[in-house]
Amino acid sequence: MRLAAPAKINLFLEILGKRDDGYHDLRTVLVPLSLADEITIERREGEGIETVMQMDEIPAVVGVEMAGTEDNLATRAARLLQEETGCRAGARILIRKRIPVGGGLGGGSSDAAAVLCGLNRLWETGLSRDRLLELGARLGSDVPALLYGGAVVAEGRGERVRPAVRPEEAARSRWWGLVVHPGFGISTADIYRRYRPPLTNGSAFYHTLLIALATGDVHRAGRSLFNGLEETVFAKYPFLRLVVEGLRDEGALGAMVSGSGSSVFALAADEAHARRLQQRLAERVEADCWSRLVQTMPDGVMAAHDPLEVRV
Repeated sequence: MRLAAPAKINLFLEILGKRDDGYHDLRTVLVPLSLADEITIERREGEGIETVMQMDEIPAVVGVEMAGTEDNLATRAARLLQEETGCRAGARILIRKRIPVGGGLGGGSSDAAAVLCGLNRLWETGLSRDRLLELGARLGSDVPALLYGGAVVAEGRGERVRPAVRPEEAARSRWWGLVVHPGFGISTADIYRRYRPPLTNGSAFYHTLLIALATGDVHRAGRSLFNGLEETVFAKYPFLRLVVEGLRDEGALGAMVSGSGSSVFALAADEAHARRLQQRLAERVEADCWSRLVQTMPDGVMAAHDPLEVRV
């Protein structure tokens, strides 16, 4: 089985308070991207899980320690599915990484979501979507949203997920944009430790963004971007402020840090506009930043479509 595990960006992220368990309550709007890791899963006899990572298509990232293959989220997802279902089958998982690590693009979480989805079919364990979402929440805050697929609203620690738009509206917000990775990673835990509430409340942005998604209005979406963590990220990493402001100055419809960083994204009117932003940013920023043109996608690992296809 071959699956695409899409990257994500947070178009909206609001921190609502700290929980008794040490985590933060949040409300976020996530959308998957055309940029995706490719995952190939082969069923094997016995209960062994072998995970192989191919990293040659992503930039080297400073300040990020890669988990060993036994500890990464994809392997943990397979083990969790075995434990919860009593499945005696094994698997070989090949992950061809195209999503930079440590950049707030959800690559590891999407890999875990794809493995849960794929092995549930390949092993014929028969878990419902709701049950898979429960397992995903035990692996990471972004996993349920990426398992659900499409533009979603996630709340709590990320475990409460619902679609951001009605099914008939989903295809309207297939927008072009640019993703920029600066070559270094950021610790999510460190940013949350440093976080102080911003002066601006995000509620008005949230409601306007949902209207933009429903109507496909990328210009309104660009004006509605909100990330309550962004100023905390900028305080420690001022270079990212330069990237965001540079994209805005060069005509992006909106630009923002994704999640806790380190990646930055910009929304564009169309493909040609996104390409111009890429070229102008390269001329403006005197640093070798990795960047890719992307589209926001109407679904995720639960669905199959060209060029991001699932083959069984």
